[in-house]
Amino acid sequence: MSYGAIADALADVSGRNSARQVGTIMARHGGGVPWHRVVTSSGRLPPGNEQEARQRLRSEGTPLKGEHVDMARASWQP
Repeated sequence: MSYGAIADALADVSGRNSARQVGTIMARHGGGVPWHRVVTSSGRLPPGNEQEARQRLRSEGTPLKGEHVDMARASWQP
């Protein structure tokens, strides 16, 4: 999922829709969840952790387009 898609999915619960807020929360508290699966809407990997994220995504068989996740094939919506 993208940061924005997570924000959209949680907007009814949180009353807000902020992709930046999702990024901040992931940076602070995302260690216990599959953080590498959260990317930008264009499929860009988590900033500062691209190498590890790419390795984890490849090991899971996530479709990539160059250095980005192929969002057309890999994105998920609840």
